[in-house]
Amino acid sequence: MATSRRTFCSQSAALLLAPRVLLGQSPTQSQSAAQTPAPAKPTARLDVAAIDHDRILRLANSYLALPVAPLTTLPCPRSPGTPHDYYSEAEDYFPDPANPDGPYVQHSDGAPNPDAFIAHRDALLDLSLYVPAFAAAFLLTNDPRYAQQAVAHLRAWFIDSATSMTPSILYGQTIPPAKAGRLEGVIEAVHLAEVVQSIPFLSKSEALTDADLTVLTKWFTDYFDWLNTSRLAGLARDNKSHHGTSWLLQAAAIAHLTEIKDDRPLSTLRHQFKSSTIRAQIVADGTFPHELNTPNPYRNTLFNLDMLAGVCLLLTSRFESAWDYELQDGPGMRTVVARLFPYILNRGSWPFRADAAYFTALPIRPPSLLFAARAYDRPEYASLWKTLPPDTTFFELQRTFPIRQPLLWVTRPRP
Repeated sequence: MATSRRTFCSQSAALLLAPRVLLGQSPTQSQSAAQTPAPAKPTARLDVAAIDHDRILRLANSYLALPVAPLTTLPCPRSPGTPHDYYSEAEDYFPDPANPDGPYVQHSDGAPNPDAFIAHRDALLDLSLYVPAFAAAFLLTNDPRYAQQAVAHLRAWFIDSATSMTPSILYGQTIPPAKAGRLEGVIEAVHLAEVVQSIPFLSKSEALTDADLTVLTKWFTDYFDWLNTSRLAGLARDNKSHHGTSWLLQAAAIAHLTEIKDDRPLSTLRHQFKSSTIRAQIVADGTFPHELNTPNPYRNTLFNLDMLAGVCLLLTSRFESAWDYELQDGPGMRTVVARLFPYILNRGSWPFRADAAYFTALPIRPPSLLFAARAYDRPEYASLWKTLPPDTTFFELQRTFPIRQPLLWVTRPRP
C-alpha cells in the first residue's frame, strides 16, 4: 500500500522521539536538556589580563609612593668602580681572621656575611618589581600615573647621565679585595629582562618621549654589546647551568627589543639555543643535571625552566618555533615541561634531594607553565598555573623568579 504524506510524517516523528522515550525523556525534558549549556572545556589560552587584573593593580598601587633609588644613591667604599658601576659582594665569603688584609675565605655553613654589600643587587631587584608592574597596570588601565612612575625609574637608572648605571655587571659578586667580579654576578641582572619587556608598552605613553626612548634603547644596546664582548659575561654565557640561561634570557630580551632594526642578533641566539644550550643543559629524560647538584635543586630547576620558557617565547618567530627545537636523541623543551609538570603539581613527588632552604614555599606560579600551555596546547598546564600562588613574601625566592608579569609576555604591544 502506498504511504501517504501524513503517514510518512507521523512515522518520521515517532522515529525521532523513540530514543528519548527509551531514555525515559519526554520531548519537553529533551528540549530543556538541549538548552542547558555544556561545561566549559579547559583551555590552554587563559585570559591573563582578567586573571591578574586585581593583582597587578594592587602591586602597582603599592609601588607608586616608593622612592626612585638608582645606584648612585647607594655608594660602597669598597667598590673598585665609579658610583655609576654596579657592585655586589659574595655573601658566602668572610674576612680571614688570620689575614685581615688578605682575600676573603668561603664559609659553607649557609649563614650569609651580614657585612657583604648587596644594596645594588637589592635595588636592581626592586626596579624589576616596580617597572613591570607599572607597565602592566598602564596596559590594563591606560592611566598615565603608572607610565609616569615607571619612566621616572627608567630615567634615573638608564637615561639621566648624572645617575645612570654603567651598562655592565663587571663588579658583580666580587670577593674582596679583588678588583673584578665573577660570572655569578651576571645572574643578578637577569631581572633586567622583564624591565626590557616593559619598554614597548611604556613607549605608547606620553611619559616616555622619543628622545628618552632613543637613550634607553642605546643603553640596552651597549649592555648587549658588553654581554657579547666581556670575558666575564662570556664565562656566564658558556656555563651549563642557570647562569648560562640567565645570560641568554637577558640577551634575547634586548635582541627582541631591537629586532625591527636588526634581526641578526635574534638569529644568532636561536642558533646558540638550538645547537648549544639544549645539548649542554638537558639530558634525554628531560631533567637539568647541573641543577640537581646545587644546594637547592628544586628551586634552581624551576628557575631554569622559567628562564628557558621566556627564551623560547622571545626566540619564536612566525617562521619557526623555538619550543619545537630538539636534538636527535630527544631532549627539548617539550620533554622538559612534560617531565617536570608532575613535580610542580605535587612537590612531594620530587624524586631528588630536597632544597636546603624554602623547599616548602615552592612552587610559586611558574610562567613556564603558562607559556608552554599556549605553545603545546596543553590545558592542564594552564589550569595548574592558575591555581598556584603568583607571588612570594620571601626575598630570597624573588631572586629566582625573574618573570612576574606574564601579561607583558603574552600580549603584543599596540603598533
